[in-house]
Amino acid sequence: MSETAILVGASSSWARALVKISPYTFSAIGIAISIGVSVLGAAWGIYITGSSLIGAAIKAPRITSKNLISVIFCEAVAIYGVIVAIILQTKLESVPSSQTYAPESLRAGYAIFASGIIVGFANLVCGLCVGIIGSSCALSDAQNSSLFVKILVIEIFGSALGLFGVIVGIIMSAQATWPTTV
Repeated sequence: MSETAILVGASSSWARALVKISPYTFSAIGIAISIGVSVLGAAWGIYITGSSLIGAAIKAPRITSKNLISVIFCEAVAIYGVIVAIILQTKLESVPSSQTYAPESLRAGYAIFASGIIVGFANLVCGLCVGIIGSSCALSDAQNSSLFVKILVIEIFGSALGLFGVIVGIIMSAQATWPTTV
């Protein structure tokens, strides 16, 4: 193989492409994923819970106000994403153009990106979990009102998954230190 072919292959590799993308682009995508996917998880959970709640309320109208707590738990998932997006936004700092692709800048961009992905997808799964449990809570409460508190405890544990994602995201975003201006 000639040296020219090796250089062309090396210049079109994925690793080279990832290093040439601005760390600010990675940061922006991470922040967008954090808030966007968290809101998607909340909406999906509200959809699952709400449809079951409305259906079960036909048989037992007394459950409507009591089971709105499940919808509130789903909405909290979106709020987690907004909070982390604000925290990640405060991590962005301006650096001189000569240091945009410095290893420290790349690490900061990747850290914010990874933090956003972790929080977004943890909240997506949390929203689904809380929505499914909320749906079960509404249906079982319509049949037997003594089950509401028992299933609500399980729903609280499901909601804690989103908090775990937020904690891990905050810990990962602590690695986002941009180079100081010289």
